Amino acid sequence: MSELTHLDKTGDVRMVDVTTKDETKREAMAYGSITMKSETLQLILRKEVTKGAVLETARVAGIMGVKRTAELIPMCHPLLITGIAIDFQIEDDKTIGIRVTVKTTGKTGVEMEALTGVSVTALTIYDMCKAADKGMVIGEIKLLYKTGGKSGAYIREEV
Repeated sequence: MSELTHLDKTGDVRMVDVTTKDETKREAMAYGSITMKSETLQLILRKEVTKGAVLETARVAGIMGVKRTAELIPMCHPLLITGIAIDFQIEDDKTIGIRVTVKTTGKTGVEMEALTGVSVTALTIYDMCKAADKGMVIGEIKLLYKTGGKSGAYIREEV
């Protein structure tokens, strides 16, 4: 198991010093889902939700979430994000899958940014549709892959 890099020798929390790390191209993709009543999904797809265009608004919110990750997660470094893609997939009559891909060239990775993007995107869908369906479930938030950096690539192996 890897050492916990956000702890110093005495066990106190710290932000990792990346001063001497090399800049590399880095990319991460995270996934999450939101499950709802099939009627709610139909309202979204027909763009009949009274708060507006749900998926378009959620995409913008997710982009904003990616860019503000360092403000939300205490030990994350502020990063110059060079690319963000947010894609939706209708997985069945009740579930929207969310994939967020984040890119940068830098000294630290973008895994947290991708995970935050998924979370904010899903929360925005919930917020916009809660009047119709308070029972929605956000789940399966996970890192699918990351590339770049000293530790190299990580690709999730589904079990």
